[in-house]
Amino acid sequence: MRWRGRRQSTNVQDQRGQGGGFGGGGLGRGGGFRIPMGGGVRRAGGGGISGIILLVVLFFALRACGIDPLEILAGGDGVPGGGRITQESSQSGPRSNDEMTQFVSTVLAETEDVWNGIFQAEGLQYEEPTMVLFADQTRSACGFASSASGPFYCPGDHKVYIDLSFYDQLDRQFGAAGDFAQAYVLAHEVGHHVQNLTGILPKFNQMRQSMDQAEANEMSMRVELQADCFAGIWGHFTDQKGLLEQGDLEEALNAAQQIGDDTLQRKTQGYVVPESFNHGTSQQRMTWFNRGFQSGKLEDCDTFNNRI
Repeated sequence: MRWRGRRQSTNVQDQRGQGGGFGGGGLGRGGGFRIPMGGGVRRAGGGGISGIILLVVLFFALRACGIDPLEILAGGDGVPGGGRITQESSQSGPRSNDEMTQFVSTVLAETEDVWNGIFQAEGLQYEEPTMVLFADQTRSACGFASSASGPFYCPGDHKVYIDLSFYDQLDRQFGAAGDFAQAYVLAHEVGHHVQNLTGILPKFNQMRQSMDQAEANEMSMRVELQADCFAGIWGHFTDQKGLLEQGDLEEALNAAQQIGDDTLQRKTQGYVVPESFNHGTSQQRMTWFNRGFQSGKLEDCDTFNNRI
């Protein structure tokens, strides 16, 4: 990916070096939306649900009529009411100017450009998320998190959290090397931010309070796969800018494959439990990222009314 020399986002908070122990519970059922890291699973029965994609249509329709749908749809576990966030140009703690910091700041800026353009095309203003860089542990509006949680998006404060050491793990443990694989991870979390702004996450958090585990897993998969598709949309426009190099798409698809539920479970426990999947299989994650990448259209990211 040709990222050097391009604009870096100012919506970055660098908390590395602050240290400190954080109390409180971990990311819970209403907490952040994160990259899966493998581990144990719980068995549950089958289930399904559809129709949330209509919220995207309603979002744009209501905004065109001067109505703020965030005030209507926001709510649920860990999700605040509507309203515009204040862009934070950091700095919280000493800023590290290492290459990886520059890289993720540049990728975040590229997501800002793409989603600002998409929202502006609809006569709307995109509310840019803040990226928080942390080391070892942090506390968000969604609760306490450690590096073991992986990168995550917290709808409660509109922030993406990442410990950059995850990228070493992505390479060594998951076998997903390359800068565009790393960019895909960040673009996926920004995809959750887009879902938050359009009312999908608030509605999901509200609905899952009355779901059993199987239904919640099914809906979670659709939410996660749509975020993959939104990441693909970002990749589509990034490619149009001429920023991608040969092999970049393959890097992202390989990353999507390596962090599929079935692949992670097979690696960590030697067998898979399909009813416990909550992010999507390797094939599903690759398919939906590629769908967004090839089309660049929001309507092609309907994971709720289509077979996944």
